[in-house]
Amino acid sequence: MAGRVQVAISADGTEIVGRVRGQGPPLVLVHGGWGDGEVAYEALVPHLADRFTCYTPSTRGRGLSGDSPDHSVHRLVQDVVAFIDTIGEAVYLVGWSGIEPPLGAAAQSSAVSAVALFEGYVPTVAEGDDLASLGATIERTAAAAADGRLADAARAFAPFVLTGADIAALDEDFFERWGRSVPAMLQYFQQNLSREGSRPYDPDQLAKISAPVVALWSRETTRSTFVSNSALYLAQHVADGQVRELAGGGHFAPLAAPELLAKELISFFESVR
Repeated sequence: MAGRVQVAISADGTEIVGRVRGQGPPLVLVHGGWGDGEVAYEALVPHLADRFTCYTPSTRGRGLSGDSPDHSVHRLVQDVVAFIDTIGEAVYLVGWSGIEPPLGAAAQSSAVSAVALFEGYVPTVAEGDDLASLGATIERTAAAAADGRLADAARAFAPFVLTGADIAALDEDFFERWGRSVPAMLQYFQQNLSREGSRPYDPDQLAKISAPVVALWSRETTRSTFVSNSALYLAQHVADGQVRELAGGGHFAPLAAPELLAKELISFFESVR
């Protein structure tokens, strides 16, 4: 993804870097647990850049950013807050899938004026085998990554978030490019899945978000009940929340149906100006 870069220094000194494209009000798009700022929104940004200045930072250990051994949610939230602070004005914020960093940033930063969350997973509303399936997927992913086979590790993780049709439609180099973020993703899971204490999706933390929030989801996703319940939960626990359903695109709509997602994002952010 072309464009100039912006650099922030997180609270522990880690360098956080993101690309900048477009013109208009600042829009910060934060990748999920898988991916980074270099790949996550490359198809979506062209549909937004004529209306917003789009910032696509990578949290530590990903993309152009520096790294540190600490990949706790607390540090990832600090990464996002530090990046937002460098912009120097109010921002719109987008999160996708693994949404703890943008949720935490929205609760902590007064610069966040509106938030859009696309298919954010909230573990506490999972049903059936959702979490067991995620755990097994992480184990398979970690086994491939331990052998240095990052593209294979990405292939092992993909079925949890991508349908067979989604996978068939991917670019040839998708797994190689998305495999680069697998080590950081595994560090996140290893350091946070069983951690006790407050989480950004806890009701008392969500109540701290005063900005308008839209939770988006698509019926064509791999785990529609999980993401729809998550969307409802998020909208119910923030001060000003709403739910919108995307007509298609699945969990990877930012890549597979970027024009569809962009339309919803533009509609929401323009409605709260």
